[in-house]
Formats: sequence, C-alpha cells, structure tokens
Amino acid sequence: MLIILLTACQKDKDVFVIPVTDNRQEQTLDSIFLYARETYLWNESLPEYSVFNPRKYTQYSETPLFSFEKEIFDITQYAINPATGKSYEYVSAISTHPKYSFLQSDSESGSMRITSSLNTSSLNGTENGFGFALSTWADNDLRIKYVLPYSPAAGKGLIRGDRLLTINETSVSTLSDSEIQQALNQDSITLRIQKANDTLSVMLTKTAYTTSPVIYYSVIQTETKKAGYLVYHQFTDPAHSQSFLDNVFTTFASAQITDLIIDLRYNGGGYVETAEYLLNLIAPSSLTGKIMFSERFNALLQGGKATILSNQSYLDKNNQPVYINGRRATYADVDFTEAGNTYLFQKKGKLENIRSVIFIVSGATASASELVINALRPYLEVKLIGSQTYGKPVGFLGIHIGTYTLYIPNFSNVNAQGDTDYYTGFSPDIAATDDVTHDFGDMKEECLATALSIINGKRTLLRKNLNKPISQREDMNKPENVWKGMIQKRLRLH
Repeated sequence: MLIILLTACQKDKDVFVIPVTDNRQEQTLDSIFLYARETYLWNESLPEYSVFNPRKYTQYSETPLFSFEKEIFDITQYAINPATGKSYEYVSAISTHPKYSFLQSDSESGSMRITSSLNTSSLNGTENGFGFALSTWADNDLRIKYVLPYSPAAGKGLIRGDRLLTINETSVSTLSDSEIQQALNQDSITLRIQKANDTLSVMLTKTAYTTSPVIYYSVIQTETKKAGYLVYHQFTDPAHSQSFLDNVFTTFASAQITDLIIDLRYNGGGYVETAEYLLNLIAPSSLTGKIMFSERFNALLQGGKATILSNQSYLDKNNQPVYINGRRATYADVDFTEAGNTYLFQKKGKLENIRSVIFIVSGATASASELVINALRPYLEVKLIGSQTYGKPVGFLGIHIGTYTLYIPNFSNVNAQGDTDYYTGFSPDIAATDDVTHDFGDMKEECLATALSIINGKRTLLRKNLNKPISQREDMNKPENVWKGMIQKRLRLH
C-alpha cells in the first residue's frame, strides 16, 4: 500500500502537511523517503521531508525507476562513518549506487531474486541458468570459478579450474567483456573447454533446477589431524539449506574432525536464520545459552514509535497473515528492542570437538557470511585466509511499496563483545590468491593449502593485504557485481 502521511516538525504547532497526490511516481518517491525517515539504520541523519523534497526526482519522469534509484542513492549519502569520513554506503567517487540499499520490482523478485553477471538465483535454492561463474586468472586465461550442483554445467562435467577457450566458436581472447556477457545471456551456448591436457566442446541450455548451497565438502587427513572442508555458496532459506548442512556436519562428526575449514569466498549472504543454524552446528554444547549475536535497530524502532510500519502486514513463515486480538498484525507490532532481538547459541548436531575455525574469504564474502565470522570470534579461535571481505554488518527487513520492495539497512549485527564496526570488511590473517586453476578440495589450491599448513602448525599468521596480479580482463563476476544481502524474516511480536 502506498502511503501519504502528515508530518510534524519539532517546533510547537509548526506542522508541515504533505500535499495529497494521485501521481504514482510522486507517491512512491514520498513513500521511499518516509520509510527511510523512520526505519533506516541511520535515520537521524536524514533531513525533514520539506527540506529533502522527494518529488524533485520527478524530473526523471520518463524513467520512474531511475528516479527512485537516484532518490535512494541520495538518501544513503547523508550518514557519515567517522572511521572513514565517507558515507556508510559509499562505494567510489564515480559510483551512482549505494553500497547496500536497493529497490526491487516485485515482478522480478518471486522469492527474493538475486542477479549476478551470469545467472539469476533465488534464496529458496531454485535456479534458472547455466549454473557456472567465470574468473580471470591471467591475460586471455578465463577460468570457471565455480559450478552449481545439479546445474546444466554440472551435468556436462564442468568443474572449477576448467579453462574457457571459445564461446560459440569465437575465441575468448578476441571477445570483450560485454560480448562475453551478451553470449552468456543467450538461452543456449557452445563452449570449448580445456580440462588438464584435453579439450572438449560442450553445449549448454539454460534450465530451471534446484541446486544445493553446498558446492563441495570433504574430510581431509592432514599430517596430524582430521579437518572438515566445506564450500558453502549461499545462506538459502532454512527449509532448503538445513538438510544439506545436516548431512555435511553428520559426516564431519562421524569422522571426528578436530579442525574446520569453511570456504565462503563467493558467499554474499542470505537469510539470518540460516546463518544462525550454521553457527549452532559449529559451536560446541558448552556455548548453549550464551549470546550469539544481537540485531540493533534505530532508536525510533526500538522505542516502538515507527508508526509508518502499520502499513506493512506481518506474515508468518508461510506468508500468511497473523492476527492479534482479531486484527491483522503489522510490522508496528514487532519487538525491535535489542533485548528482543538477541539470539543465543542452541547446539545442533553432534560435532563437539571444534575449538578453531579457518574461513576462506574474498571481496565477495559479505553479510550473513561476515555475521558467522563475527559471532564466533568471542568464543573460538577464528582465522581468515584470502583477501579483504566486503564489509556488510547490516541487514534488511524488506519494505513493500506499491509494486516494489525497498531494501535499506534496518539493523546492524553485534556480537557478544559488542563488535559491529566492520563496514570496510575483515582483513585476512594470511593473504592468499583465489587460485581458480585448481578445483575445490585440491590440496594444491592456494587458499586450501594455506589453511592446511596452518592446521599442521607450519604457517605464521601475517595479517597483510593481498596484492593480486592485475589482469587486463576484469573478473567476470567481480565482488561489486555479486548480490550481497542479509535478510531477517523471523521477527518477534510484542
């Protein structure tokens, strides 16, 4: 439902009335700003309606979506991070999109759709595409970065590390990035792939399929210990992820592993509930009842004064209305206090021997992935291998405005020690290159080899930045183009 509100200034009897309008674009522009004024994490930085004047963006009347996106960008540039002197949502001097916030058409969203440069995914595990991503290793050396389970690419035997030679019989060395992208947007493509010392041609057709968030896992016998290695791609809906995670950790527990390596280098996040479930699988029983993390909303929300949320229906996990005293519940009935949004460890599974965890990370490691890292740090020995993570300690509620859903930071995640300020990401303890020339589980792959050397006590932690060789062709699925998000659908009513 689009809304038009009456807003009052703080001065006595100085009331500004928002003019009524039948113009849909003006209604949407008003609603975006008014929701941000009450629910944005940094709402106190925003000016009054009359000062901001949302309807000035109607100058982009021929492209309403652009006007909405321009408004959102400007909204997100007010709050300044004192640690950087720039907006919390600053990306670069030339960027026209905020780091976290975005607007999504409900006709495109289904169940929260994710758009990357190679495929369209949804957080319920349903995919529609070829099922692979690309990365540049060196000039004119384009590699498959990962292949999603049960995808067309997986069905044809493609694996991480395969080198892409041609697309539709044209050498990739003669194709620009945009031409490669254009080819990958087609419904069918023919690839020539080099695998070790062999080459083969593969024809792929985009197909709808259900994938697994677990790309790979194994038990590795090191020189002195057993380690569990998990490549986890996405925090999909708990109903989708839990059975896959249960299977992995049952295997790890049966093997009596003592060390855990979790590969999150391509994991941009997903559902908070699934992150919580993974944390409970990792944590020993001794942590049960201790604080895992808290979600911190702005003061207006915590005080129950965000009256605008009475326009947002509160639905259960099956998207059905919830009733309170005979009326439909709304987001205004939600408990947004920090006490009401503090979550405790509740052990899942039988894995008990883990006291340290090594995470493999990259610039695409974000949101729910960083939440897991941050939540474990007060209790276990946590080490990071790879490159600087994205830096997203904030999450979304998802606010419906007309035919759109607005995703702006509504809360920040805080661990048991009060740590929440990782807006520029986590630095690796040991910098390592994302070695896309080797498949997951190959002990020659640089990140995995580094993790195993730490487990065997042969590598000193350095905490340095990664200086990756520069290629003429950028990563085809580079971090800034990968969807990142942390969505909270489990909200508690008063």
